Amino acid sequence: MPILLLLVFALTTGMLAALVTARYPRIAEAPTSRLTVALVVAIGGGVLFGALAYLVRTNSHLIELDNGVAKWGNRHASAWSTHALNVLTQLGSLYVVLALCVILAVWETVRERSVWAIAFIVAVMGGEELLTLTVKQLADRARPAFNPAAATLGPSFPSGHSATAAAFYATAALLLGRWRGRQARAILTGLAVGIAVAVAATRVLLDVHWLSDVIAGRALGWAWFAVCCIAFGGRILRFGAGSLLRGMQYTRFTC
Repeated sequence: MPILLLLVFALTTGMLAALVTARYPRIAEAPTSRLTVALVVAIGGGVLFGALAYLVRTNSHLIELDNGVAKWGNRHASAWSTHALNVLTQLGSLYVVLALCVILAVWETVRERSVWAIAFIVAVMGGEELLTLTVKQLADRARPAFNPAAATLGPSFPSGHSATAAAFYATAALLLGRWRGRQARAILTGLAVGIAVAVAATRVLLDVHWLSDVIAGRALGWAWFAVCCIAFGGRILRFGAGSLLRGMQYTRFTC
């Protein structure tokens, strides 16, 4: 039951993200639209993250929701579903993502013959990890008690796996989709969102994080990714020679 719910939720959100990307291609083409989207994601993600950081300590309704979801996951867990969740959650593991970062960096450097992809990956992933670890120590939130292993994993808020998955797979989708067509970009966007959602769900269903932890983690990962998009602008975020030339007419640093 938990793994089925996860797959349905991840596939649904991924398909919605892909549909929006395919339905509104100008968001990916127009420099001003890309800048607007990046600003909205950065501000919206930051506000959501800040609100959750405050509410997890003060709002009884959010705490009750966290407890209810954790209890549901524990009540419906089985040996098979737990094994499957443990496999899927590795997509957000720091070691797995680091290996994927190296592969992505090498691929993009060879293809582009430029070091900007490496710099972008380092900025996104290094900044996200630093922010996550800092907030974890400041918040010092206890993890759910249903899974004994959770007690050995350190502070709970925000979810590191969720933040890492959100930041990395968005970065991968962006870099790999820059010179491809609308359909390819839509598929990559859908995969990035779907994987991030799936990883976040595994952390809750394995009872190693609260629901609010993983929502905050995804908000942090996507918000920091958007900030890096704005900072790097036209040096990284190109979608073909035509759109690059159009972007240079608007501004040197576009997103």
